[in-house]
Amino acid sequence: MTLLVIGLIMWSAVHLFPAMATGARANLINKFGPGFYKGCFALLIVISIVVMVFGWRSIEPGDIYFPPLWGWHVTYLLVLVTFILFVAAKRKTNIKHVLRHPQLTGLVLWSIGHLFANGDSRSLVLFTGFGLWAILEMIMINRRTGAWVKPAPVPVKSDIITVAGGLILFAVLFLAHPYLTGIGLIT
Repeated sequence: MTLLVIGLIMWSAVHLFPAMATGARANLINKFGPGFYKGCFALLIVISIVVMVFGWRSIEPGDIYFPPLWGWHVTYLLVLVTFILFVAAKRKTNIKHVLRHPQLTGLVLWSIGHLFANGDSRSLVLFTGFGLWAILEMIMINRRTGAWVKPAPVPVKSDIITVAGGLILFAVLFLAHPYLTGIGLIT
């Protein structure tokens, strides 16, 4: 469990650093350049993911609670919404007129969704950790950037493309899930 927790802490610290230490971030960028900073950021994120994967695989899961039989339906629905929000985060869409942080909101939904289908110890740590980090990240970003200025509305066509993209991403990752995670899906 230690490696999984270390990976989550590392992921969180690296992502929260720009919001919590704006002065230190600016100093690093001024001293070493934006490319070096981005490279180090990316490397630390990759290392945190590797540590989490090794941590996950090293844990013999123990049941903490038994998810409801219908829980996997909720999981699939929330994960589908998550992928739509992930696509929305990178596009001009009316979803951004409703949600300030579509990608982080999606990650919270992804985390909650997985807790409806998984009641083991390592799942509880991983998904709760990611969900709490995403909430904290939204709070810190809001503090750093101030009042939310909603973007102007865009044509509905953009929303339709966004939803279609989310559906495609969901389908691809649904089929790839057993290969990427080693965990089969309930169908």
